[in-house]
Amino acid sequence: MCIDNNGTSFGDVLSEFTGKRSELIPILQATQNAMGYLSLEAMKEIADFLSIPESQVYGAATFYAQFYFTRRGKHQVKVCLGTACHVRGATQVMDAVERELGICCGDTTPDYEYSLERVACVGACALAPVVVFDEEVHGQMESGKVKKIIKKEASPINV
Repeated sequence: MCIDNNGTSFGDVLSEFTGKRSELIPILQATQNAMGYLSLEAMKEIADFLSIPESQVYGAATFYAQFYFTRRGKHQVKVCLGTACHVRGATQVMDAVERELGICCGDTTPDYEYSLERVACVGACALAPVVVFDEEVHGQMESGKVKKIIKKEASPINV
């Protein structure tokens, strides 16, 4: 049985559901919320719980971009690279975030503090370029602001 980082058993997650196939996506979402990502073990247990082939669970999970298959960082950093952000310098902002965190886009720091990803649009085009740190939107970003924002957002006061 899978155990998340907070000691919650995977059975606790499944206990919220009845075992109907129609619950697959909500179960995947609840699993990722509890565990931080979808492990192969968790997907096998979901398949058993729903009495469906593992390939159907894996197929659904890989179809949607919201699901992750490796452990994510404590803090999620998302750099918008949509059209408005791109033309206003988001590529340079992404480069600055990569340098500051010491990782490439799509990676997680070795200490599991940060995960960095690009997103197509966060719907804040008037604020372009935009970086989303966890759930906080930072608009009109510049390369020089990156270090300050990461330090501010990661401070214990904001965590």
